Amino acid sequence: MEKKKKKFQMPHAYVIIFLMTMLTAVLANIVPAGEFERIVDAAGNTIVVPDSYHAVEKVGCSIFDMFKSIQLGFVDGAQIIFFIIFAYAFVYILIKNGTFDAVVGFILRKIGDRIELIIPVCMITFGLLGSTMGMFEETYGLIPVFISIAAVLGYDAIVGGSIIYLGVAIGFAAATINPFTVGIAQEVAGVTMFSGLGYRIVCFAVFMGISIWYVWRYAHRVKKDPTKSVLYGAKVEMLEVGSKDELMKSKFTWTHKISCLMFVFTIAMLLIGTIKFGWYIDEIATLFIIMTVVTGFISRFTASQIAEFFIEASKEMMYGALLVGVSRSIPVIMDNAHIIDTIVYWLANLLSNFQGMLSAMGMLFVQNIINFFIPSGAGQALVTMPILAPVGEMVGVSRQVSVLAFQFGDGFSNIFWPTSVFMMCGIMRLPIDRWYKFVTPLFGLLFIASMVLLGVAVVIGY
Repeated sequence: MEKKKKKFQMPHAYVIIFLMTMLTAVLANIVPAGEFERIVDAAGNTIVVPDSYHAVEKVGCSIFDMFKSIQLGFVDGAQIIFFIIFAYAFVYILIKNGTFDAVVGFILRKIGDRIELIIPVCMITFGLLGSTMGMFEETYGLIPVFISIAAVLGYDAIVGGSIIYLGVAIGFAAATINPFTVGIAQEVAGVTMFSGLGYRIVCFAVFMGISIWYVWRYAHRVKKDPTKSVLYGAKVEMLEVGSKDELMKSKFTWTHKISCLMFVFTIAMLLIGTIKFGWYIDEIATLFIIMTVVTGFISRFTASQIAEFFIEASKEMMYGALLVGVSRSIPVIMDNAHIIDTIVYWLANLLSNFQGMLSAMGMLFVQNIINFFIPSGAGQALVTMPILAPVGEMVGVSRQVSVLAFQFGDGFSNIFWPTSVFMMCGIMRLPIDRWYKFVTPLFGLLFIASMVLLGVAVVIGY
């Protein structure tokens, strides 16, 4: 009797991250420890001093340290973890009081057969927020909602998650006046703040066009034949919502209208606070906490009901929230072992062997690799630009092009490198292997477009 071959099953996301943590621990014992000296510039940014790299005492990573990094990762990621929970709690109240169903029903009645327009309209909106204001984490709480909307409209969870995740990520990467990437990188590189805006707008249009076409094409294929979905056969948890017919009949009550105004007010305050008052995660999370309570009372829920809904919302987001803490163990190990600066130093030396356009392409590769070790856009700018901007200038690449290479390398790999993808798949409740099956061709297209646009930038003397 023939034995049935066991079909390969993708390991659990937590298992994959733990394996990567083990690999990072091994790397920490192989790569020499080293550091650049750092100074505080006139703007208050802590930047590295070029040509200051020096070896330091090797720390490595023991087995105990490797497991300890998981605990430290949760501590390090606490700000994001609790932000995700508080942001979703506000959205959950809107779901429980029926506002979500009412709004989706209203949209369905108004848009009708033109429902596919939700993809370009929303992706451009989130893209602009990422490109100009540097929004990214602030959108996490909306992802489960858009996944459910996509399901109601006949798409899959990939489409719903992509509308927000890809929209804001592509906008963040193709930044026009993003202060956290372009602003800091140009300041550190000694380039006039937000100069070269015209070409960056062209880049934004190209990248958003490619991404919207890709998602729209996939969405159309899935709606026509659900078996074409990369998620076909996979179990994906999402919010329980009514059928399309039920939503079409849903009434838009005064409670729903006031709740919608509260949602609009919250987004407006988020934008004002971010732009005018320099709010970040702590302040925005506080806003979500306040609006959760206010909207709960507007919905005539008791204090005990609001507390119960908060617990339910926390349960819903716990998988993704905990994934943030587990994935943070990787940068914790690298930081404690002092190997990040060593890797940056090696890559910068490698880059000095190229000239002109090849050097610009090399910068793109280097920044992509560095983004695995330094996921923060601002952090990557402060570490790499003081080193790579002068190196680029020596090999025939302008500082403006160096900033562009940093921008593309830092941003687009956020949809591909595990350090970002694992967390986002946790929030979207998507199997990691299915996300990679969907996004890999798009990442390839964006990478090719990055090389072309960088090449053009070099040719025109950008």
